[in-house]
Order: sequence, then structure tokens, then C-alpha cells
Amino acid sequence: PNDRILKWSVAGELSTLLQPAGRANGMCFDRQGQLIACADERNELWSINSEGQSTVLWRDYDGEALNGPNDVWVRPDNGLYFTDPFYKRPWWDHDQPPQKGQHVYFLSADRKSLKRVADDLEQPNGIIGRGSQQLYVADIRARKTYRYDIQSDGDLTGKTLFCELGSDGMTIDAAGNLYLTGRGVTVFS
Repeated sequence: PNDRILKWSVAGELSTLLQPAGRANGMCFDRQGQLIACADERNELWSINSEGQSTVLWRDYDGEALNGPNDVWVRPDNGLYFTDPFYKRPWWDHDQPPQKGQHVYFLSADRKSLKRVADDLEQPNGIIGRGSQQLYVADIRARKTYRYDIQSDGDLTGKTLFCELGSDGMTIDAAGNLYLTGRGVTVFS
């Protein structure tokens, strides 16, 4: 609600990195240290440097605006996946999704091509990967989380139900445990 991105230093100091921040939602660092942010004020995907300067990476698919990028994960080769659900925001002047459906997209490591890689979810939200092999995507409206096999070209195969629980955001720890959020935090080994 404050439209800002905060930075917490290793010394325990809290400072503002960027404000206004494009109504940034999900964020993830890429391999060059750029902060990738789902800036849904204008339905864009941003790259933010350490000085807080932002660059728009992507804003449309097939000539139509994105619905509202929500969560993002950068894979080891710097390609990235993001979810694009539709949650009507008070700062938008439209009340219908620009895209037909709510999907998952893959943006190539060179940031030159975007493709839709999952189009059969009700409302994708949380997303996280495990190395370059697996991607987890929460379908929050369906209350399910799926696991996919990651292909080198960004495509996803082998969709498997991981659990019957959706998630607003996700992460994986060093031991491989998967953390889902929503009504508290649920951890899966």
C-alpha cells in the first residue's frame, strides 16, 4: 500500500530502495544482481539496479497488456518465469483482464522473447524453481500447487499435482523444503 521497495542491510539497517515502485509485488534477483519486480501499476515486469533505477523488461503479450504480473522466479541461466493473474486493482482504469485467461510466462535470458508456458490454470500466483529442473506454480483459486519439469527452451512439461493447497508466495530453502504461504506458512519436505 505504500508503493515502495525497502532494503534491509546485513547491518540490520532498513532503507528505501525505490518509491514510488510501480506498485511492485513479487520480486527476485537475477544473476547480475538486478532486482526483477512484478510492477502491476502498469502491468509491467521491471529490472531495478542497486541504485534504484528501473527499466521496463516487458509489458505485453500478443499486442495486449499483461493482466498484472504477480510473482517471478529467475532460473540459473537467467531466463525467468512469472505468473500473470488478474486481481482488479483500484489504480487501474480497466476492470476486465487484458489477456484471455491467467497464465505463466517465460522470458528468455537475453530478454528478447516472451512465451506463454502454462495456460490451463485458474489463477496462478506463487512460483519458485528448484535448480534448472523443476518449477512449482500455485494455482491459488483452485487451491492446488503443481510441479513442472523445466525444458532448456523454457517450456514446461510433466505437470504433476504437488499438493492440494494454493499459495500467495513460495520459496525453497537450501535443504530443498518448499514453503507455501496463505493461512500462515506451510512447509513441505
